Amino acid sequence: MDYEIAGLLISLLLCVAWAMVTKRKHRRLEELGRLPPGPRWWPVVGNIFQLGWAPHVSFAKLARKHGPIMTLWLGSMSTVVISSAEVAREMFKNHDVVLAGRKVYETMKGDFGNEGSIITSQYGPHWRMLRRLCITEFFVPSRLDAMRSVRGRCIDRMVQYIEDASAGGTTAVDVRRFFFLMSFNLIGNLMFSKDLLEPKSEGGAKFFYHVGKVMELAGKPNIADFVPILRWLDPQGLRRKTQFHVDKAYEIAGSFIKERMESLEHGGIHNEAERKDYLDVLLEFHGTGAEEPSRFSSRTINAIVFEMFAAGTDTTASTLEWAMAELLHNPRVLKKVQAELRSRVSAGKKLEENDVENLPYLKAVIKETLRLHPPLPFLVPHMAMDSCRMLGYHIPKETQVLVNVWAIGRDPKTWEKPTEFMPERFLEPNAVEYKGQHYEFIPFGSGRRMCPAMPLASRVLPLALGSVLYASDWALDDGLRPEDMDMTEGVGIALRKSVPLKAIPMPFRGSL
Repeated sequence: MDYEIAGLLISLLLCVAWAMVTKRKHRRLEELGRLPPGPRWWPVVGNIFQLGWAPHVSFAKLARKHGPIMTLWLGSMSTVVISSAEVAREMFKNHDVVLAGRKVYETMKGDFGNEGSIITSQYGPHWRMLRRLCITEFFVPSRLDAMRSVRGRCIDRMVQYIEDASAGGTTAVDVRRFFFLMSFNLIGNLMFSKDLLEPKSEGGAKFFYHVGKVMELAGKPNIADFVPILRWLDPQGLRRKTQFHVDKAYEIAGSFIKERMESLEHGGIHNEAERKDYLDVLLEFHGTGAEEPSRFSSRTINAIVFEMFAAGTDTTASTLEWAMAELLHNPRVLKKVQAELRSRVSAGKKLEENDVENLPYLKAVIKETLRLHPPLPFLVPHMAMDSCRMLGYHIPKETQVLVNVWAIGRDPKTWEKPTEFMPERFLEPNAVEYKGQHYEFIPFGSGRRMCPAMPLASRVLPLALGSVLYASDWALDDGLRPEDMDMTEGVGIALRKSVPLKAIPMPFRGSL
C-alpha cells in the first residue's frame, strides 16, 4: 500500500511539474509571434480531450469555429491543422521546404533511426536519395509498364479466390480481406517476384502477420507522444511491441534477401527480362559515396522492403473496401459502373489495364471514393524544420502540421452536396485531378513529400475494383438494405470502415 501511495504521489508531482513546463512553453511561443487561433487548452493534456474517436471529424468541426488554419495542443505537442484548399495551397506553394520535415511518433522510431525510410526520414540528402530512387526506379512509367502482367495476375487470382470463397454466390465474403491479400501479394511480386501468401510460403504468412501487427499498433493513440516525460516509460508498451514485430518482419525479409543474393552468386537469373524486381534494384544500387552510400546495407534494404508493404497494403485495401461500400450503399451508381464495364469489355474476356482508359465512370468512382475517404485523412504529419510565417501567423520550429484532406474533400465552399457519393462530378469538363496541383483534392498530398507511389495506385485501384465488379454481381449479406449500412469510420493508420464490409458475390457468367 505504501508503494502505491508513493507511486501516486510521484505521478502527481510529475504532472504538476509538467503542467508548469508546458504552460511556460505555451506562453513563450505566444510571445514569439501570433499563433493561429484555436480552442482553449488545459495544462498537461492540452486539447487531447477534443480529439474524439475520429480526430479528422473533430478537427473539421473545430475549424468551422476557429478557422481553416488552427492551433491545437496535443499534450505539449504544438499542432497546426489546415482545413481548406486555400491554406493548403499557401502551404505547398510558398512554404513547402520549411514545412517538409516529418513528425515522427514513438512507435515509428526504430532502434536504428530512420535509415531507409522515405516516410519518416527528415528532409535532406538521405531523403532526397530515397525519393529519387522511387521516382526513377520504382514508380517510373517504363517499369510500371513492364510489371503490368504481374498486376494482372495478382488481381486475377483475387477474383478467383473470391469466387471460390463465395461457393458460387451463396456465401458472403469479407471484402477487405481479399483486397488486402491481393495488395500484399502484389507488393510481394514487385519486391521479390513471388506470391508471399500461398500454401507453400510459411515465411510469407508470418511476414504478413507481423506487418499487420505493426500497422495495428502504429494506429493506436500513444500518450508518450503527447507527454514526452513518459517516453522512457513507454506506459502502453506500444513502442516495445511495435519494435518486436518490426524485428520479426525484418528477420523474414532478410531471409528473402539472403536467398536472392545466394542465387545471384551462383549465377541465378530471372526467367524473363521484365521480371527484374525492386529487390534487384536495391541490390544493384551504386551511390556516389558522398551524400549517399556506395551500396545499401542489408538494414536499409530491409527498411525499404518493409515500408513498401506497410505503406502499400492497408491504404489500398481500405480505399477499395470504401469504394465497394459506397457502391452497395448507392445501387444506382453500382448499376451504372457495371453497365459501363460490361458494355465496353467484350464477353468472354477479362478486364485489362488498357481497358481502363475507356472507362471514365469507373475512374470517376475511384476519384469520388478518394475524395470522401482519403487513405490517410491527415496525410503523414509534416513538421516545421524552422520557424516561419504563414498567412500572417507564426509557425514555431518543430510544430506538427496536419493537413486535414478529409475536411478539404468535404468542404461545402468547394464541393456541391459534399457528403453525397456523386462520381458524376468528376466527369465534368476541367474536373480536378489528384496529382497534387488541385488543392481541393489532394488525397496523395502535394509538394516534395507527396506520395511517390501515386502512379502505381492510379493503375491498381481502378483495375482491381473494375475486375471484381465485372466478374460478379454483388448483394449485401443477411438481406441488409443499402440505406441501413453502417458507414462509420474506424481509427487507424488508414481510414478503415468501422464495420468490415461483408457481401455476396454472384458470378456474372457473361464475363468469362
